[in-house]
Amino acid sequence: MRRLSWFNATSLTIGFAFLYMPMIILVVYSFNESKLVTVWAGFSTKWYGELFRNEAFLDAAWVTLRVAVFSSTLATILGTAAAYVLVRGGKFFGKTLFSGMIYAPLVMPDVILGLSLLLLFIAVGLDRGMLTIILAHTTFAMCYVAVVVSSRLVSFDRSLEEAALDLGCTPWDAFRSVTLPIIAPAVVSGWLLGFTLSLDDLVIASFTSGPSSTTLPIKIFSAVRLGVSPEINALSSILIGFVTIGVITFSISTKRAVVRRKREENAVM
Repeated sequence: MRRLSWFNATSLTIGFAFLYMPMIILVVYSFNESKLVTVWAGFSTKWYGELFRNEAFLDAAWVTLRVAVFSSTLATILGTAAAYVLVRGGKFFGKTLFSGMIYAPLVMPDVILGLSLLLLFIAVGLDRGMLTIILAHTTFAMCYVAVVVSSRLVSFDRSLEEAALDLGCTPWDAFRSVTLPIIAPAVVSGWLLGFTLSLDDLVIASFTSGPSSTTLPIKIFSAVRLGVSPEINALSSILIGFVTIGVITFSISTKRAVVRRKREENAVM
């Protein structure tokens, strides 16, 4: 094994410290006894109890989770369909325009996207609420899903589909039984990406949310403007914990799937 040089070790240490030290400090101070987030007064978990008694944060978290689940699911369905059309649709009239419309939200500023969606909802007479946030998040999340799934479809071996069609499958059966299971990792990755983007969004949600549908990022941003409280540290620590568990679980499941696939290929050979 190649030994790690002192320069690479120092660079990695500085890089990881720059990325993760703020998170570690935040988690540590979420167990602070003092209400002042910059003064350590002893270990305590009372702020987690205060957080779970704060109905405003709990309602915002529930709205955020529902929006993320619905928008990422819709984005996955629409993004997968768009990717299939782009890769398998061949040449058709308006393909360049369709491709540009798929990729445009990826580079468009969030302020412009949020403002344009707000004007659209006002023009059609749709009251701002959880539905408008779901539609807005679906609009930009499906573009990311389309990119992820299309990259997998480009390298897909179409002879597997052709073999299924030769054996009597309809095009839908071939897609459901052959194509979809093979591209499933990309579809799941797209769903997770859309879910994460929805949880993290602040700008677009601030344009499309209503008084009764405040998301968690908006609630945290509004609270931070008045000063960082220990409850926000506790909430952020919980979110960090959930994200860490999700990433570890997904990594382990992906690694096991790769190992299982290699074993199956070796058994066939």
